[in-house]
Amino acid sequence: MPLSTAQQSICDDESRFRVAVCGRRFGKTYMSVREMARFARFNDRKVCYIAPSYRQAKQTIWTDLKSRLSKQRWIKKVNESELTITLINDSQIMLRSADNYDSMRGLGLDFVVFDEFADIAHETWTEVIRPALSDRQGHALFIGTPKGMGNWAKDLWDQGQNPDFDDWSSYQYTTLDGGNVEESEITAAQHDLDERTFRQEYMATFETYAGAVYYAFDRSQLYDNRHFDPPLDDREMLHIGMDFNTNPMAAVISVKRGDRLYVIDAVEIYGSNTQEMCDEIKSRYGKRRIFVYPDASGGNNNTKGSSDHNILRQNGFDVRSPNRNPPVKDRLAAVNSAFKSSNGQVRLMLNNTCKRLIECVEKQTYKGDTRVPDKNSGFDHLVDALGYLVVYHFPIRRPVREDSTTVFGHF
Repeated sequence: MPLSTAQQSICDDESRFRVAVCGRRFGKTYMSVREMARFARFNDRKVCYIAPSYRQAKQTIWTDLKSRLSKQRWIKKVNESELTITLINDSQIMLRSADNYDSMRGLGLDFVVFDEFADIAHETWTEVIRPALSDRQGHALFIGTPKGMGNWAKDLWDQGQNPDFDDWSSYQYTTLDGGNVEESEITAAQHDLDERTFRQEYMATFETYAGAVYYAFDRSQLYDNRHFDPPLDDREMLHIGMDFNTNPMAAVISVKRGDRLYVIDAVEIYGSNTQEMCDEIKSRYGKRRIFVYPDASGGNNNTKGSSDHNILRQNGFDVRSPNRNPPVKDRLAAVNSAFKSSNGQVRLMLNNTCKRLIECVEKQTYKGDTRVPDKNSGFDHLVDALGYLVVYHFPIRRPVREDSTTVFGHF
């Protein structure tokens, strides 16, 4: 089966786990059939193709797979109801749906293709398929179009770019690279689609996740310690945003230089309390002047008769907090504006070592079609702490209308 140069580069890679993020009509189905046949050419192999739904699996690849294997005279038996083909060497190629991934538990697999894997639940891989590959030292190919920064597809693609993961590799190819679509058609699509959709669907780029709360953030707002000039010293004041929870307590630690906040650290402690967070901060940063911008509700006394704010003060921290929190929409707007204002000004930078904070910023989304941040995702505590810090330094200032009123004819 002939392949384009881009397809060939993916197929020639001997990595155990390959991630291919490609534009529409790249030829993903054609390449998937080729790779399944390549692994199934050995005796008694079990090969599986997984699509987001049963209908998609059948419509996308079933007819083409049967046709190509039939031309090679490899087919021994076809089970239409179970979408399974048994080859003359007793290998099996089966099509399965990820919308009922529990039904695949117990399978032992030599090779699996995840098609449009960004639309498949992450648990399909972690809870079912990854264990199914273990006893046979099986391989996997993840292929599809990206679905934004917050999707697990981005995490897998990043893993393939990380040299610490020897078994992983990742690729990114545009629709044009696949060699199946004329450049004129791609140009026409560019005129028909909005910029974000075109880049995601045809250029295979990871765009801001649909429904993302912090849409103004991108990775250009990360900085490296090696380029932090002048370097952080023991006398520099710290500015810390803090969110009070027991699971977890969260703090975002920054320094302010000029009109810009540089986040240098982020701390999450599970099953903790305010005193333990204070101890952790002092152990990391010693004696220096520290300003804390906490959740305003922490000013209320707790069941032990002391407020979280008082505990911060007792530990020598300078607490700066309004009497009540600003509206959530103002806090979110302040963070987005600090990441990048409408005139392009950047007032908030994150250290590239703050992996968890970066993940939370990229993945915090709204609930459904609402403008209410999802509090069940686990991504909210660090970004709430970041918000308390930012909204104090860069508050949203709404215009105030000054009305002249009269009383008995006098202003």
